[in-house]
Amino acid sequence: MRELQVWKFGGTSLGNGELIRNAAKLVAEALRTRDLVVVCSAMGHTTDRLMAVADAASKGDAQKAIETVRELREEHLKACREAVDDVDVRREVESFVTARTEELEKVATSASLLREVTERTRDLIASFGERLSTKIFWGALRSMGVDAVYLEGGEAGIVTDDAFGNANPLMPLTAQLLRERLGKLLSDGKVPVVTGYIAANRDGVTTTLGRGGSDYTATLIAYSLDAKEVWLWTDVDGMMSADPRVVRTAKVLRRISYEEAVEMAYFGAKGLQIRTILPAKEKGIPIRIKNTFNPGAEGTVICDSTDKEMGVTKAVLFTRNVSMLTVKGDVLKGGALSARVLAVLEQLKVVPLMISQSVSSASISVVLPRPMTDIVVRGLEREVIGELGGGELEVERDVAAIAVIGEGMKGTPGVASRVFTAVAEKGINVRMIAQGSSELNISFVVKERDADEAVRAVHEAFIG
Repeated sequence: MRELQVWKFGGTSLGNGELIRNAAKLVAEALRTRDLVVVCSAMGHTTDRLMAVADAASKGDAQKAIETVRELREEHLKACREAVDDVDVRREVESFVTARTEELEKVATSASLLREVTERTRDLIASFGERLSTKIFWGALRSMGVDAVYLEGGEAGIVTDDAFGNANPLMPLTAQLLRERLGKLLSDGKVPVVTGYIAANRDGVTTTLGRGGSDYTATLIAYSLDAKEVWLWTDVDGMMSADPRVVRTAKVLRRISYEEAVEMAYFGAKGLQIRTILPAKEKGIPIRIKNTFNPGAEGTVICDSTDKEMGVTKAVLFTRNVSMLTVKGDVLKGGALSARVLAVLEQLKVVPLMISQSVSSASISVVLPRPMTDIVVRGLEREVIGELGGGELEVERDVAAIAVIGEGMKGTPGVASRVFTAVAEKGINVRMIAQGSSELNISFVVKERDADEAVRAVHEAFIG
């Protein structure tokens, strides 16, 4: 029995017809030695533009929405002409693109008349990107003689709840259906080509899996079929020890553990979402990050072990788009302070990146996404400061959160000292510190203007 892999191609790998053809060639060549399920993202920035269609429709601007849809139609028809050689197959794909974009025009027009775009409608609009790109990819493979079968996520077997915009697969139903439907195609010698990001609820209504949903589609399929590996094809040689735009000496990480990958995903590591990792981790399926533009590069493997040769830490990551809120209350009432603050965050469905509390429990600091700052401030002023009858709320919007990540930190003395010595030697003040019980991550907050210098200092101290 041949090895089964799941390959997912991201938007940058499918940015135009020529790129789609190149990606399809990689698949056709690999099929000589293994079985594959292929998952496709939308072309380039198509999803962002589809969201612009939804926004225009919600404002009643049907003309703008339809203009954008027609631009997308022409771009996808052009990509089809570039990617699909077989005339009959190309005609079928062009017909599909035309029909789907006409359907999208009708959806946009109806929403514009109502001046309302529900989350359910927004998911439907967003789904067209993956539908179009995947059908073109299917056509490219068919032109190369590959017996490919086009499937949308729901058709493949991914069934979710009704949380439109960020739906959750219903397991084990999804696993059973994926195993039955894709397993049958594979046993018949066919290559399933599945839309990423898209699923359906029990009633067959289109849902989407949220940010990073195509990667998640790939690992759900791998989990269900017990695939040997998942390959995520993108535009970089692998995961890096730091942002190469900030740290010139940043290195490609050859191998990291699932736990390290989860920590890196929290801090926005390129092309990685936490939900993507979990199905693979549960069954010990390696995830390999590969570069479509440099397919010979080894890439990064995420698996159940780490590369100890890299040393104590693997990566120094940071995110700028955050704020830090500090709540201070009466020390005699402090026991309830943290519970009150966390209750407000829970009520607002805001997940903090970091939390730090004083020993006296009289103050607590949280770091959260900057766009959520105002709504959380209003909630804290109403539910915490107001109820305490006093206290203070400090808001810092000009900060960045930095994370030092690595399994080698477990049980290694002096790591925190080295981190903060490196930062202090640059004259940078640390505003907040947090460390998880896993000892995989030391996180701290600095002023945004100091973030680049702090990252470079810590990277040099540990990685070089």
